[in-house]
Amino acid sequence: MARINTNIPSIIAQANLARSSSDLALRLQRLSTGLRINRGADDPAGLIISERLRSEIQGLRQAVDNSERASSVIATTEGYLAEVADLLISIKGLVVEAANTGGVSKEEIEANQLQIDSAIESITRISNTASFAGLQLLNGSLGYVTSGVPTSALIGVDVLGAQFGNNSTVGVQVEVVSSALTASLFLSGNTTGAAGQLLSSVNMEIVGNLGVQTFSFASAQTLSSVVNAINTVKDSTGVSASLVNASDQTSGLTFNSTQFGQDEFVSVRKLGQGGDFFAVHTVQNGTEVQRDEGRDVTAIVNGSLAASTGLEVTLRTPSLSVELTLTSVYAQTTNSTKTFDITGGGAVFQLGPTINATQQVGIGIQSTAASRLGGKVINDVQYFLDSIKTGQTNSLVAGQAQRASQIIDAAINDVSELRGRLGAFERNTIQTNIRSIQVGLENITASESKIRDADFAAETAALTRAQILVQAGTSVLATANLTAQNVLALLG
Repeated sequence: MARINTNIPSIIAQANLARSSSDLALRLQRLSTGLRINRGADDPAGLIISERLRSEIQGLRQAVDNSERASSVIATTEGYLAEVADLLISIKGLVVEAANTGGVSKEEIEANQLQIDSAIESITRISNTASFAGLQLLNGSLGYVTSGVPTSALIGVDVLGAQFGNNSTVGVQVEVVSSALTASLFLSGNTTGAAGQLLSSVNMEIVGNLGVQTFSFASAQTLSSVVNAINTVKDSTGVSASLVNASDQTSGLTFNSTQFGQDEFVSVRKLGQGGDFFAVHTVQNGTEVQRDEGRDVTAIVNGSLAASTGLEVTLRTPSLSVELTLTSVYAQTTNSTKTFDITGGGAVFQLGPTINATQQVGIGIQSTAASRLGGKVINDVQYFLDSIKTGQTNSLVAGQAQRASQIIDAAINDVSELRGRLGAFERNTIQTNIRSIQVGLENITASESKIRDADFAAETAALTRAQILVQAGTSVLATANLTAQNVLALLG
């Protein structure tokens, strides 16, 4: 049919040329951006998944950055702690030197005390100045804040980690279910023929955790004189003695380890001839023995059985990590619950891509000021490093070299444990977290790339095809537009 008002071949050619041009524009866009999906119309479902993956990738990248920042904070903190440790070790040497009173003059001891005072001030200064980009590290601002601690039952509370979740506080409940005991042996004072006295002369050996001593007692010596003799050297044996009833010699005496716990022991035995009357027994059941051991306290913290050593209780769970030191009275009081709250604080590190408690790690970095280091419990009183300064209870010039040495040892342990805990956190938590996140980042990035990125091989092939079709379409459209002129031949 010959007609000129409607050029159907031209319309068909125009439609095909438009599609080819659109396809060509699409290929050019993808090749110029490198993306297969540039707008929602390109792949709606793919766009949704890709955007989610992009969000997760960004979170993972930031998590890696956060972990690396946390590693820097920990490394800086550990560097400051190394200096504190060096100062404590130097103080330890000065204390041991001052104990050599047979070879050191009073003036030298006073000079050592001045050097110790200076070192302690330096430790406190480091505690106050240690910082990372304005973040104070060792002044206690990264430690946990507690409220309502029953000091009559808990001498020391050290919160190492706590997960708050959506709660503003974390409650801690402590219940003693099995009491702590010292090692203890009993010598009767109701001996026939010598009530409250030694029936005959006797040589005895006293052994404890700290050492061994032998004693020779004459016949008819009172038990109180035996007690005095044993207590004179209790610092070198770790064994003390006392009358069961201080006003009654016949009540007998007990030999006790100076500390509580399973590691403590008392051994009392007769040496040589004589003293056939001498026999010691367990306090619990009266069995004749020569040795007895103490017992660690057993406590439940927040429903979990805690590890214990002597009067110290330790709980390690993902939600709460805490170390407690109980008073001797409370450690021997069963079925009594004490509570306190952790109200805030701690250093919280966001180590995952999602903000929730499972991807955050809290760690407490306690103050290393002299008033916080040491914490040695002596006779149910906790003494810190500042107590060995001039004018304080345990200074060298006050003749307390032994106590000062114990406090220094406790301070060195505090710093060493903190450094070890931070090192373990950096190595086992932060570094493994970085490696695991990087693996996930690689795989998720590959998945996102597969969905969203353009395949240049396929796109260049499609571009060539589109270019040919556009050129062909243009040529065909020109031909279609000329076909209407053939009607003029009919007009002659």
